[in-house]
Amino acid sequence: MIAVEEAQKRLLALASPLPSQKLLLEQAIGRYLAEDLVSKRSQPAADLSAMDGYAIRFTDLPGPFTLKGESAAGSPFNAVVGSRETVRIFTGAIIPKGADTILVQEDASEDASIVHMIGDGPNHKGRHIRRKAADFCEGDLLLKRGSLLQAGAIAAAAMSGYGMLSTGGIPKIKIIATGNELVAPGGNCDAAHIPSSNNVMLRAMLKSLPCVITDAGIVEDDLESLQVAFGDAPDYDVIVTSGGASVGDHDLVQEALRAIGAGIDFWRVAIRPGKPLMAGKIGTTMLLGLPGNPSSAFVTATLFLLPLIRHLARSTTPFPIIGSAEITANLGAGDDRAQYMRARVVDGRITPFDKQDSGMLKPLLEANALLLRPVNADPLVIGDRAPYLAL
Repeated sequence: MIAVEEAQKRLLALASPLPSQKLLLEQAIGRYLAEDLVSKRSQPAADLSAMDGYAIRFTDLPGPFTLKGESAAGSPFNAVVGSRETVRIFTGAIIPKGADTILVQEDASEDASIVHMIGDGPNHKGRHIRRKAADFCEGDLLLKRGSLLQAGAIAAAAMSGYGMLSTGGIPKIKIIATGNELVAPGGNCDAAHIPSSNNVMLRAMLKSLPCVITDAGIVEDDLESLQVAFGDAPDYDVIVTSGGASVGDHDLVQEALRAIGAGIDFWRVAIRPGKPLMAGKIGTTMLLGLPGNPSSAFVTATLFLLPLIRHLARSTTPFPIIGSAEITANLGAGDDRAQYMRARVVDGRITPFDKQDSGMLKPLLEANALLLRPVNADPLVIGDRAPYLAL
């Protein structure tokens, strides 16, 4: 067995990120940025009014002021505001030369081109002005490569002068469930069979990532059937299987892969649940064999499949973030495998579930975290802090 961290390192070392693509902003949402986002312009590009009102010189207060014109967003006033002069101004408009403060319209009255202050007025010079480059400057690094492009990032890219962005590619994934005991979800299922849940679970887990998924359904535990299922490997960036990755009489995934020329880099990881995890490659296609038990498949997909897809799509932070919380139960010392316990975090406290069987789905249904017990971890008592991965 190899350690989780070593397995993760070796898995990503097998896979090169996909070539970058240049996309329009509206197409780039949900992708990973392939190049640093450096602003092409300052925002705001000039001093702007934050309010509707009148642009004045602070030293001329309390007025009155002679109205000289108007400055609106996109239509600036191009002359200079002189002593006791003012310009009607609207939110987002450029501050005219000479003016340095905004008298808001609620504090002013206008009569025959004369503006009087009727309220308290601005309490300092520069009041209600958004300064040039207050948000960001031309040349500022706004977002590092590898960052996920969500709505705020797309807006910042547009405001900083971009119409297109260089993004990571879209990995193509094929999901295969193996096992003679499996039937399709919703199908007739007697006591000797079980519904196939892993494929739909993996598709749900991958849905938020930039990828294209092909669900190959269920393949029988038969060497020829498996070889056929793997025959179109060059069409995909990743083939992921669930079940059959061990070495029992009916576990034929490794044998089928080797028969078609695949190389297996590792199998069996020091992890609970999920020890019979396999990784390898055929040509340029990544192969990842997950265990068949649902919770084992979920945990190993969280730690290996999702990071692999993020890596291929050019994320620079592909692995889950580890937090910590106060534990609400006593736990004994760890052993020779890292354990990822289904747990629930509420108000900064984490509670591991009593039942951790890898074939059980109810703990997974109720979990919002995986409590991590590292190899040979010290015992924990109530109130100690424990590391966890948020789900």
